[in-house]
Amino acid sequence: MFDNRKPEDLLKGNNMERNPALKRNAQNLRKNQTKEEGLLWNLFLKRYPLRFRRQYVIGNYIADFYCHGAKLVVELDGSQHYDPGEAQKDDVRTQYLESLGVCVLRFSNLDVLRRFEDVCAQIDRTAKLRAGQLP
Repeated sequence: MFDNRKPEDLLKGNNMERNPALKRNAQNLRKNQTKEEGLLWNLFLKRYPLRFRRQYVIGNYIADFYCHGAKLVVELDGSQHYDPGEAQKDDVRTQYLESLGVCVLRFSNLDVLRRFEDVCAQIDRTAKLRAGQLP
């Protein structure tokens, strides 16, 4: 395993060790975001009061969007994520992130296109709740 620190230490501050290959891959993913990622980022998350990061490396995974203040990951899933093998990988990844105390919200690309306001409202509610801004 690349990183032998305790799981809870992986999320402390911005000085995490990064797998160089994943960092390069994350940079490439930011440059080549999907249409749905671009919509969510440019119209909502980019200016959200709690800071979100795009294509953020956590351990051996790259989260589509991550908010440290709320310990929240937002994942947008294209059709490939509904393949049984990919769905199982997503489950393992979600379990790992949850073991770090991170909440994972998962939306399909179609959700972003067809229910944009609902997606934003769910992210907003969850982020504020987890950041202690709602009772």
